[in-house]
Amino acid sequence: MIDFDVIIGARTLESVFAEYPVARDFFLNLNLPPLDEKKPLAEALFDATDDWLLEFGLTRAEIPELFAEFLRTMTATQAARRVGSLTILGGRDKDGAPENIELRVEAGTVISIVGPTGSGKSRLLADIECLAQGDTPTGRRILIDDASIDEEERFRLEGKIVAQLSQNMNFVMDLTVAEFLEMHARSRAVGAAESGDASELINLCFECANSLAGEKFTLDTKVTQLSGGQSRALMIADCAYMSRSAIVLIDEIENAGVDRREAIALLAQSEKIVLISTHDPLLALGADKRVVIKNGGIFKILETSPEEKRSLGEIEKIDRLLYNARRTLREGGRIDNVGDI
Repeated sequence: MIDFDVIIGARTLESVFAEYPVARDFFLNLNLPPLDEKKPLAEALFDATDDWLLEFGLTRAEIPELFAEFLRTMTATQAARRVGSLTILGGRDKDGAPENIELRVEAGTVISIVGPTGSGKSRLLADIECLAQGDTPTGRRILIDDASIDEEERFRLEGKIVAQLSQNMNFVMDLTVAEFLEMHARSRAVGAAESGDASELINLCFECANSLAGEKFTLDTKVTQLSGGQSRALMIADCAYMSRSAIVLIDEIENAGVDRREAIALLAQSEKIVLISTHDPLLALGADKRVVIKNGGIFKILETSPEEKRSLGEIEKIDRLLYNARRTLREGGRIDNVGDI
């Protein structure tokens, strides 16, 4: 276990910030005056005035103790939890009929969730996101690695094992794409200590997002200027390369204007468990299994058959035809003959 009291006492602030980028947030939250980063914290604090200490009700001896506790908490909550499996224990449908279902999903598996609009697909995603323990309208229970989740892990804000990408992605921060990715790298303690160079990871996320998005953007683009598809592409890349969440839930990615199949493959390759609600036959059949929702309940679970996998080739031809037709129209062209698309 890391002894942060020793680290803080012996190393300069510059060294601590280099290894734990999130450490700067501690001083920003306290609104401390600028400190000499060439000194250890105890020495640097002599630059803080007595008036400032009196304002916050702290002593020079207490601040290093609080700083060490902050780092212990952040590194503990941000530590990646490896998840080998997720299990859904059936509850009941809208009429109260039991689902009689137990679905165990292994890491690296993609599950599609299909059903009519309003059937309850988003409710299933919500049950998984909150790690339901029989306390939601469906009565479902979610197990992680064949065990229930305690209340502390289930409701903590940091280090969540489930990430959800909703249909609507709207940014309110006036940041560039580069600043946004840098902020995420810092908040998730991705820095020199574990990645060697956070800038390489930021560039990787950016390039990946641009490969998924229909319209390219730059690192200097404001996140508030991104389209819905560009925003979703950025968050998918962020989720694949920066997020420590082992389970990813996606609600109708076909409406996002991104390369949906590449996005799902990217997340699955990172050994995450991916569940996607979809009306898209390409995504539904491209998954390892699909959950069919009816009247608010899990109606059946189907494993994608070899015959269905072969059918994907024909469906992909139709999808490429529609994609080319959309692109032609967007670029101001005409479609006089479908064979020319």
